Amino acid sequence: MRTLISPLLVVLLASQAVAQSFTGIAARHPGVPPLHHELAYVELAGPLTPLMEGGRTELEWGDVNGDGQPDIVSIGDHGSPNIGTQQHGVMSWLGDGAGGFTVVQVGDFGYGGVALGDVDGDGLLDVGYGMHHDYSSSDLGDQLIEVSLGDGSGAAWTPWDDGLATGGETYGMFGTDVGDVDADGDLDLGCESFGCCAGAHVYRNHGDGSWSQSWGFTGGNSNMDMLFADFDGDGRLDACAANSLGTVWLGDGAGGFTAADGNLPSGNWSGGLSAGDIDGDGRDELALLNGTAPQVWSWGEGNVWTSRSAGLPTNGWQASQLSDLDADGHLDLLLFGSGKVAVWSGDGAGGWTFRLQFNTPGSGSKAFSAFRAGADLDHNGYPDFAVVQDEGSGFSSGNRLRVFREASVAGERSLRITAPTAGRTWRSGQVAWVEWLSAVPVGLPLGSVDIELSVTGAGGPWLPLAGGLPDSGRAQVTLPAGLASPVALLRVTITANGALLADLAGPVQIVP
Repeated sequence: MRTLISPLLVVLLASQAVAQSFTGIAARHPGVPPLHHELAYVELAGPLTPLMEGGRTELEWGDVNGDGQPDIVSIGDHGSPNIGTQQHGVMSWLGDGAGGFTVVQVGDFGYGGVALGDVDGDGLLDVGYGMHHDYSSSDLGDQLIEVSLGDGSGAAWTPWDDGLATGGETYGMFGTDVGDVDADGDLDLGCESFGCCAGAHVYRNHGDGSWSQSWGFTGGNSNMDMLFADFDGDGRLDACAANSLGTVWLGDGAGGFTAADGNLPSGNWSGGLSAGDIDGDGRDELALLNGTAPQVWSWGEGNVWTSRSAGLPTNGWQASQLSDLDADGHLDLLLFGSGKVAVWSGDGAGGWTFRLQFNTPGSGSKAFSAFRAGADLDHNGYPDFAVVQDEGSGFSSGNRLRVFREASVAGERSLRITAPTAGRTWRSGQVAWVEWLSAVPVGLPLGSVDIELSVTGAGGPWLPLAGGLPDSGRAQVTLPAGLASPVALLRVTITANGALLADLAGPVQIVP
């Protein structure tokens, strides 16, 4: 675990880092081997209420009330709104950092996917969602795709959605993600349909509550997942959807996309999709379930994809998530299937090693309905995960949301940046995500986070990107327009009790 360090040592570490290859944690900190942590998980609480009904749903992490504690957000499953259940609208389970959650529900709609991000630039998290039950009689919840602004409490959402769901969507929508597809400094939205045949769509954000479709299609059978990633490493976000008409489309940086499935297996993936840089080359890999077999794929020139699945099981699973579960600088693969959870550790070169497996509590089939990993709910320095599984019996479904934390207890403060990875390409003017793991011993206060960028190397000057943020593990920053640098460094500093804790990431390449 890393200890408190001074600003002078930060500069010294940066100087060492520039001379290294920046291919991983060990390269950034010469002489320090990657951490090896024996993982174990315990259920935080629950199942959480309100109890759900059945069918797929989607979960997202985010600190919607700004207290530094990650929260869970969803718009529920088939029982929302109020269909044999008490779930409705935007549901925010507000975390207290100690395993407790208080649910706040707003709106009369539901059943679908969700994404979180600051779409209007006011520093507060907003919510985007695609739904099947657009039953609301008010503006909040009356169309298949919406964005609503948050007020920093998690208890109020204001519609900001003119022009959404105007691209031929006539049935339910579902999997949702946000990202700056045109590098204009605000978040755009992607959404994938529920079943057949409303397709997948990307809408550009015009910054005033209005949106227009920049790309999309109708038709195809869908398994309800969509995300943005950068598979070719050019800094332009690509789109990925679980649809029978395609899986990956490379972005042109202006909101348009071109099919790039190449030799990927065909199918509308049933276990969700996730993406991340497993080998530190600055390009995201794609994790999916091919039938019941978890697979990871890397894009290459000419749309040739290479399997990076050596060591992974060949059957028996329903969902997967990429996350650096042991905080060693390499992404791992977390798997779920019918009440089983397992971890395969990544070696940073495309190889995988089995680490652990355990059964979730509950009864019934415990089939997959939602799965999400990545947030450190208890600030012990390791990511946690949540699952929605069907615990019904007979012909009656009964989805239950359960949350699991990595069981170790933080003995000292530590900080480790997990995104961006070295070699990542960013575009000037673009919204980007910074993610970190911060360990805080029980009883100590959370710190305040500052994020800075140097485009000239370790000597600075350091340009502030964000300051005074809560220590929630994830922040949205906007790169200034006009920047260009092949050796930009990112610095995250946490101030707590008058002491500084800092880590560096990079180099990232910033291009016009």
